[in-house]
Amino acid sequence: MKYIFEENSFHSYFSLLIEENKFEHIFYDNREERLLTIVWNRGESQQISIDGNPYNFPKNTILPLMVNQSFWFEKPQNLVIWRFNREFYCIVDHDKEVSCVGFLFYGMREITFFQLSAENLQRFESLRTVFIDEFSTIDTIQGEMLRMLLKRLIILVTRIAKEQSIQPPMEEQDFDIVRRYNIAVENHYKSKHQVQDYADMLSKSPKTLSNLFALYNHKSPLQIIHERITLEAKRLLIFTEKPTKEIAFDLGFEEVAHFSRLFKKVVGDSPTDFKEKHFKN
Repeated sequence: MKYIFEENSFHSYFSLLIEENKFEHIFYDNREERLLTIVWNRGESQQISIDGNPYNFPKNTILPLMVNQSFWFEKPQNLVIWRFNREFYCIVDHDKEVSCVGFLFYGMREITFFQLSAENLQRFESLRTVFIDEFSTIDTIQGEMLRMLLKRLIILVTRIAKEQSIQPPMEEQDFDIVRRYNIAVENHYKSKHQVQDYADMLSKSPKTLSNLFALYNHKSPLQIIHERITLEAKRLLIFTEKPTKEIAFDLGFEEVAHFSRLFKKVVGDSPTDFKEKHFKN
């Protein structure tokens, strides 16, 4: 079943997919389809692929997916999938009211599955039913009702994500800095490659950022920049025919050798070797 709400005048889009037999997304084939995605696996564990890498998607877990991720699911019929674009609900504009939702999509560099407790599982079952009712109720306030429900969903998932992924628990002001840093990297990683660039945006010193990330056992600020650059490079190597030189320029490097050194340092293989190994597998 596929429920869709669209406001053509605003180009806004929101959908709910339940028991669909086919669901996949290849970002570089659908660049205009810029949708954030929240997936709930209600069935048994299944195999999935994200950006060409295999993962096990456990039963009763939630998975947030970014606009530019490519993914495939073994058993999409067991999933509940929410998808929305910026025009329907902008996570940056509404960041404060949904308790740092930017963290949910931009705050984590690793693929993370969030386990639902029995209590949260009941909440999600109830929320699923309410969503179906609202998608089926067509009136002048349908859009606002669906936005309210999406906001509720995002708040719930964000709370679960914060509880399960941040150890030790962060002070709210520290959490806000980490979140803002990650969002800044996501927005500028192609043009800004130094921690100083982002420190200036946040009115902090690079040392302050490094100490803060270390305090909470996070990857260093520089690691976050390098891993975001190489993640995009891997996507381009797998899903496009672009040569290494063009990819390097796309990612803000004037010298291909500099890009290749960084890629090998982070990934362990040169761009050429990485691509060859991927397609052999």
